[in-house]
Amino acid sequence: MIAVIQRVSSASVRISEEIKGQINSGYLILLGIGQEDGTEDVDWLTSKIVNLRIFGDADGKMNLSLQEIGGDILLISQFTLHASTKKGNRPSFIEAARPEIAIPIYAQTIKSFEEKLGKKIQTGEFGADMKVSLTNDGPVTIVIDTKNKK
Repeated sequence: MIAVIQRVSSASVRISEEIKGQINSGYLILLGIGQEDGTEDVDWLTSKIVNLRIFGDADGKMNLSLQEIGGDILLISQFTLHASTKKGNRPSFIEAARPEIAIPIYAQTIKSFEEKLGKKIQTGEFGADMKVSLTNDGPVTIVIDTKNKK
């Protein structure tokens, strides 16, 4: 799994001109699910993300986690994170999981975040044409790949 985590002061996702999900302070997470991803990746990634200490403390240092500030998550599925651009100019998405594999893992990721945070998270809609808006706070953007844990 590849996650692009953006610390935001606000974020929203629209589908067909209707707001599907919206948050204030927290993370906008773009999530790419690969063919080899599974439960172990979900557990590791969601734990890593909710415990990341990238929010400012009283001294302005990145020292607080999402849980500590009571922040929210807007999770958006994005298969294009698995784009391979090694050959030619048209990206290949062969490493991205097919919907029959990715949808259950996406649902499991939502459930895992909700359990770890003790509250509902906001989401987009798998496979939909989405318009994502955000105000990146910092800016702070971090990329995590569960296949590169070391």
